[in-house]
Amino acid sequence: MKNTLFILFLFIFSCAPKADYSPRKINFDRDICVNCLMGLTDQKYSVQAINNHNEVVWFDDIGCLEEYMKKDDWKKWKGEGKVQIWVGDCETGEWIDAEKAFYRFGDRTPMGYGYGALKEKRDSTYTFDELIDRINKGLTMREEFIKQKKMLHMSKDSTEMMMKDSTMMQDSTVN
Repeated sequence: MKNTLFILFLFIFSCAPKADYSPRKINFDRDICVNCLMGLTDQKYSVQAINNHNEVVWFDDIGCLEEYMKKDDWKKWKGEGKVQIWVGDCETGEWIDAEKAFYRFGDRTPMGYGYGALKEKRDSTYTFDELIDRINKGLTMREEFIKQKKMLHMSKDSTEMMMKDSTMMQDSTVN
């Protein structure tokens, strides 16, 4: 009986899927950022996190990862096991280990945080821990990014209103 239980135990654990922490390929038609729900547009700034259940969550900007890591959803998804985080190298698009990468500031990123990952250390780059600290302190380009998006949106709305007003004026002069 003990041998049977031991064999059953070995069978169950040998059949359990092994965690595959290798980077996945982005499906640009389907993969979205779990934090902001925007579609992924550029591997050079995308991030993926893989847990020990082979589940992948995507982020379109390293800043979205940092924001998501503060949420209970991250803790629940992460669980007790290992999580591997990959980030796209901002120059080559190659997947690199996010916690070993170096980050430069000043890039135009999908959500405006402004940090691009690099494989090699350079002058004025930051470690992963320094990056997280800087984003938490608000040292990003996000405020300017949001202002530009609002101005673009307001400009579009203003143009549409002017065109509508112009059409209404033309209609009133015709009658």
